[in-house]
Amino acid sequence: MRIVLTGSSGRVGRAIFGALSEKHEVVGIDRSAFSTTHIIGDFANEALLRSAFKGADAVIHTAALHAPHVGTTPDEEFQRINVEGTRLVAKAVIAADVKRLVFTSTTALYGYAVSRGSCTWIDENTPPVPKSIYHRTKLEAECFLENMTSSELAVRVLRMSRSFPEPGDVMATYRLHRGIDIRDVADAHLAALTNGGANFQRYIISAATPFTKQDCQALAIDAASQIRLRAPDLADAFEQRGWSLPNSIDRIYDSSQAERALGWQARFGFGEVLAQMDRRSLEILPAGALISRKAE
Repeated sequence: MRIVLTGSSGRVGRAIFGALSEKHEVVGIDRSAFSTTHIIGDFANEALLRSAFKGADAVIHTAALHAPHVGTTPDEEFQRINVEGTRLVAKAVIAADVKRLVFTSTTALYGYAVSRGSCTWIDENTPPVPKSIYHRTKLEAECFLENMTSSELAVRVLRMSRSFPEPGDVMATYRLHRGIDIRDVADAHLAALTNGGANFQRYIISAATPFTKQDCQALAIDAASQIRLRAPDLADAFEQRGWSLPNSIDRIYDSSQAERALGWQARFGFGEVLAQMDRRSLEILPAGALISRKAE
């Protein structure tokens, strides 16, 4: 397949490029130069997109402004890149007769759907309640793509959970309920290129959770005890390292629909986080490191 990938110099884009390039021809577009990028320029350019999409079998659109840009980038720029840019991608896809479009979205857009003081089970039936311009523009782009899907174009929307570098203790715990390895994100995009079914599909992409809906009440008030019950290996590893388990967990992302429909499964859980940390991987920050709360 010939696949055009927007945002190919970014962290997610690079991972997707790596997952695709062994078996497919991948053409990367990004305004920043990198070895995974062939066309350097702002993707929100109709002429650039029309030229790049000629002869493509599929397009993966991952380019966007993200949470760290909130407050430093004007809202108008979020609208131009995340919404109008996605419209341009969709128009160019249709004009080039591309048969499939995969759109990288985010679980962050659930926003206020996460109830304070409790643990919220989140799946594809949970209505998003955006907090920021980032969330709102990603959701608006999703809605536009859903409305323009036709019998001639299949669209897949993948709402990925947290996958950026964080402190090892935080990241390992998140793999139980709201985090994912960037390589698993890439594999989900690969699977979304060929799965069958309805023309429009939307999925949460997150690491498999050991918890059930019935665990939510306990997780909100005594997460440590529930982790010892459901994930004893993680609890033992934390004890060996002198780390504390969280007192509460506020959400669980359920990716079971993606597993069934895409034939995909996350491969890298909390054990991989600990192994990467021991290898001093740049993907993992030291336990206790300070991170920006704007990350999501």
